[in-house]
Amino acid sequence: MKKLSRVMAALMCVLAFVAGECVAQYPARAIRIVVPVPPGASLDTLARTVGARLNARFGQTVLVDNQPGGAGNIAYGTVAKAAPDGYTLLLGWDGLQINVGLYKSLPYQLSNFAPITMAITTPQILVVNKSLPVRDLREFIALAKRQRGKITAASPGSGSPGHLAGALFMTLTGTELVHVPYKGGAPAVIDVLAGHVDSLFVSLPAVIQHVRSGKVHALGVSTPARAPTLPNVPTLAQGGIKGYELVSWQGLLTTAGTPPEIINLLSTEIVQILRSPEVKDILAPQGYEIVASTPAVLEAELKKGTEKWLQLIKQSGATAD
Repeated sequence: MKKLSRVMAALMCVLAFVAGECVAQYPARAIRIVVPVPPGASLDTLARTVGARLNARFGQTVLVDNQPGGAGNIAYGTVAKAAPDGYTLLLGWDGLQINVGLYKSLPYQLSNFAPITMAITTPQILVVNKSLPVRDLREFIALAKRQRGKITAASPGSGSPGHLAGALFMTLTGTELVHVPYKGGAPAVIDVLAGHVDSLFVSLPAVIQHVRSGKVHALGVSTPARAPTLPNVPTLAQGGIKGYELVSWQGLLTTAGTPPEIINLLSTEIVQILRSPEVKDILAPQGYEIVASTPAVLEAELKKGTEKWLQLIKQSGATAD
């Protein structure tokens, strides 16, 4: 009887969407933001920054649910299969697209998601631990060529943008680094600081404080222009890798089929949060470039940008190791 009651309630709510009744009641309970990395990573930081302010705006609890592992596929599958009611959100990034080219079997399709907003863009950055005897990118490349197959390069995980950034690096420089995947950027950063791995490709916000403090050496960023927050760090192209360019995004999505009224409400509220002076003052110094787009911008990225990553995967020969 309880199961039948829940089914009937869901059907009544679906019918009520026509009259806008359920939309008017949204949100009537807690919202969950699923994050495909552990606490402390840049995705997690963005989720918690947005979630705390959604909580204040909606008067409802907004929970951050970290589901690391499986190259993000665990988290992506959770949201893809969730009820299309706006109560389960995803803090996604390029890995959502990358996995399409790396894995033969996935618990989701890109069509399972409804974009809300492209929140930010950010460079990937190459950093090395201070014990490595290099001062700049050219010296690192020379060392990697002398010690072929011996220099370790960490990433936030197989299939992450950092993984692909490293693969592109090897393709364009003719080097062979040993990929060491982690379950998120935070544990990878810890190990490069401790000297357990030689180098790391990761999104700039995950490591910027350690670059500023001098605990790691930054050799270059992946974007066409230098990062405003680290103007003394050259781009990888300026450092000598001609043609190197990658720009990563992070954004919010929900399950496909969620009523447009709810998606528009979420987009409006989250965009206002991202554009607020308070949040800009939090995010910009960490290396985030705030975009705060409409759902259409992220939808276009999912459709067109995926091809870019598929070409890179093919070009680099990257695998889901």
